[in-house]
Amino acid sequence: MYEELRKQILTLKLKPGVQLDEISLAAQFGLSRSPVRDALARLITEGLVTILPNRTTLVTPFEIEEFPNYISALDLIQRTVTRLAATARTEEDLQRIDKANAQYIQAVQDGDYQAMSECNKALHMQIAKAGHNPYFITYYERLLSEGQRLLHLHFDYMFSHLTDGERFSNADDFKTGRDHNNIIAAIIAGDADAAEAAAHEHTELFQKRFLSYMQQNFSTQIKLS
Repeated sequence: MYEELRKQILTLKLKPGVQLDEISLAAQFGLSRSPVRDALARLITEGLVTILPNRTTLVTPFEIEEFPNYISALDLIQRTVTRLAATARTEEDLQRIDKANAQYIQAVQDGDYQAMSECNKALHMQIAKAGHNPYFITYYERLLSEGQRLLHLHFDYMFSHLTDGERFSNADDFKTGRDHNNIIAAIIAGDADAAEAAAHEHTELFQKRFLSYMQQNFSTQIKLS
């Protein structure tokens, strides 16, 4: 049940702000209310579900006005964990990063948005873990989880504009899964400054792509809050 609800939230089948009723969910999945509560509790820890003061449970809304604040937080922590990874990574860390990147590339080549979102998060989490600071890791994971719905839209939009060279000169990098190459190369080289710069550029690219999506589609396709 947790996996199914999570998938529906991340792929926007369950829209931001939709109320989640324990009784209805229990009936839908043929379960008692106890496993429903457990599933919702896990989703709450990931920031995907929110409980209001009146105990109403709903899919966490995303106020588009908060996007700049989200990007600012993501940029800061992404630069930090990537910089740490360049200075603290071990050979085992590099192997895990390489494996996660290969899985992301495969998901891109398959055109599987859900897998791409999950593999992208897994790759960035391996980078964060290579920095060996559990406080940063915990906060970063929450940010990535909250942003996965946006990432789904971002992937959808990129795939629909892969041939538009005027809008995205780096579309081929996205199509082949090379979005992360500069980050990984800097980590392998142990170059903290280059790693941080590449992480910052990566965040800016995500911001540019998502805002382009919003300009093209927000008024007609989806309401985020």
